[in-house]
Amino acid sequence: MSDTDKDPHVYGTYPDDPDKGRKSGHEYVTLSGGPLDGFLLDVTGMAPEEREEGVALISDNGRYEGGRSLYGPKETPVEWEWEGDIP
Repeated sequence: MSDTDKDPHVYGTYPDDPDKGRKSGHEYVTLSGGPLDGFLLDVTGMAPEEREEGVALISDNGRYEGGRSLYGPKETPVEWEWEGDIP
């Protein structure tokens, strides 16, 4: 199976979780750039206002150990772009 055939990793699931892919009935955005590039983020329960603001996601791979990586919506509603890291 090539990487293009694999379901992308969903943020918040463990790498060794056999059910770490998309779940039926859920809505996802793709994270673009930064330490979480290529991950999916489940936005199913987010209010429209929250989707407009974006999120600060915990990431040990960002600039700050134990810090957060900021992602916000791009021109397309299915992709959010990295905006930087915060402590």
